[in-house]
Amino acid sequence: MKRRDFLVQGAALAAAGALPRLGQAWVTAAGPAPGASGIALICDPRDPIASAPPARWALGTLQQALTARGIPTRVLPAPGDATPEERLIVSAGAPGALGRGSGVRLPTSPEALAIAGGALGEREAVFALGSDVRGLLYATTELADLAASGLDPSEPAAFPKPVVQAPANRVRSVLRQFASDVEDKPWFNDRAFWPAYFGMLAAQRFNRVNLTFGLGYDFAQQLKDTYFYFTYPFLVKVPGYDVRATGLPDAERDRNLELLRFISDEAAAKGLEFQLGLWTHAYVWQDSPAVNYVIEGLTPQTHAPYCRDALSLVLRECPNITGVTLRIHGESGVPERSWELWRTIFGGVKVGRPVSLDLHAKGIDQETLDAALSIGVPVSVSPKFWAEHMGLPYHQADIRPNEIPPDRPVQGLMARSAGDRSFTRYGYADLLREDRPYDVLYRIWPGTQRVLLWSDPAFAAAYGRAGSFGGGMGIEIMEPL
Repeated sequence: MKRRDFLVQGAALAAAGALPRLGQAWVTAAGPAPGASGIALICDPRDPIASAPPARWALGTLQQALTARGIPTRVLPAPGDATPEERLIVSAGAPGALGRGSGVRLPTSPEALAIAGGALGEREAVFALGSDVRGLLYATTELADLAASGLDPSEPAAFPKPVVQAPANRVRSVLRQFASDVEDKPWFNDRAFWPAYFGMLAAQRFNRVNLTFGLGYDFAQQLKDTYFYFTYPFLVKVPGYDVRATGLPDAERDRNLELLRFISDEAAAKGLEFQLGLWTHAYVWQDSPAVNYVIEGLTPQTHAPYCRDALSLVLRECPNITGVTLRIHGESGVPERSWELWRTIFGGVKVGRPVSLDLHAKGIDQETLDAALSIGVPVSVSPKFWAEHMGLPYHQADIRPNEIPPDRPVQGLMARSAGDRSFTRYGYADLLREDRPYDVLYRIWPGTQRVLLWSDPAFAAAYGRAGSFGGGMGIEIMEPL
């Protein structure tokens, strides 16, 4: 089985496994299937939430699920356009006129949803409501799940009590890594893969995806596969610099950028934020005679300005990239305490639209935070939720002996993360100060992936709540490496 097929089928099984719980919550699994008259999906084009592209995509998913069961289904702009025999499902933003027939008071918090039975005049209807576009997407894809599982989402009696939900965490993210041109080029270049993958994530209520480059090695030595390792020259030619990856055709570089634009656009079409992860800023490979690509045209003097200008160019060419994640400790190839270099690179995210800056927390110090905050964009720090250990994930409550700072100063590439800031290697350390001007996002590092396979709703819910510990933004799950 192909990996993406496994992911899609696994998500479908997980959704099906949750259905008995939904049936208990809603009392009944639904009435008889509609007759030949079918179902009318009502979406007012004047409703800015319901008519937004991600919400319309979700409505199309519901229509496909019903059609696959042989149920005639139409999308109509108003209830009056439906025949008297058609059952009604209304897709609406909470403030809209159509949503009032549900009688539900939906929270005004982001991404809240409601599913309820109600009435439009003298006609019964099922309402899928959202406080915003994502909330409506989640409500609608929930109905699509029910339809795909053989239930009837158009029967108001199936919802004797409204289902009203809001997320526990602001961020629910998946990090997907490109590490090898042999292993990863096929899915990266597969344009049919990305819409299905993002659709799966959106339907399972993730709201962010982090496509990460440069995480295949800890250090820039003994390298063999450096495709996208130092990412910029694999995407753009930056005016004023003659920087390139040896052997990479210009046409392939340009296709990579166009594909990144396509991928980030597809994420936006499914209501997902798109984070670009750049984990390596080294450009000189050590002890690597068999490496496939070498970076040419950079010097220590042009390194930081080139990275800034290249990052800015990528963000301008891909307007649906909403954030950038950077590894800022020594494994990035940049010696720690290089504060001015990072300040220069950070400046590349300021491109005239909101783009956030996320910093991997290992070895982070106040000077680096100050450099990031000085740019004037939203800043977050992302510590490892539970190190890289085999076992249950946890918030660490103590410093392990080998992370206690040494008595003497440490010099070199890892001066902070192996020195006086070594306790930031695993866990959130001292980053949860109450007056912090930055956010904290917990990243579940791949020590063991069994946590993702147990499929126990109570277990998953508990870790969901842990994602907002100390005011955290939420959780990012790294796919198995």
